[in-house]
Amino acid sequence: MNQETIGTFIAACRKEQRLTQMQLAKKLIITNRAVSKWETGKSCPDVSIMLDLCDVLEITVNELLSGERISMKHYHKKQNKIFLSSSAKKTRHKKVY
Repeated sequence: MNQETIGTFIAACRKEQRLTQMQLAKKLIITNRAVSKWETGKSCPDVSIMLDLCDVLEITVNELLSGERISMKHYHKKQNKIFLSSSAKKTRHKKVY
């Protein structure tokens, strides 16, 4: 998962839907600054709004997290890659007591 790639993808999808950052923010009940931070790669959407974001942008969560459209032909392969990447990051961030 690359924040900049995801941000660029969010911006492209938002523009495809003919939405401004403010319009997208209003639909998600967040600030337009949050949308701007996603699109510049400074942060990623919170898990709690990912499904709503994907609904508005008409994409899947897997597409969001990969930062690109995924054809059905490659969907399962990409899905597994995203899952394994996320799992590896969680493991690295766990603290050992």
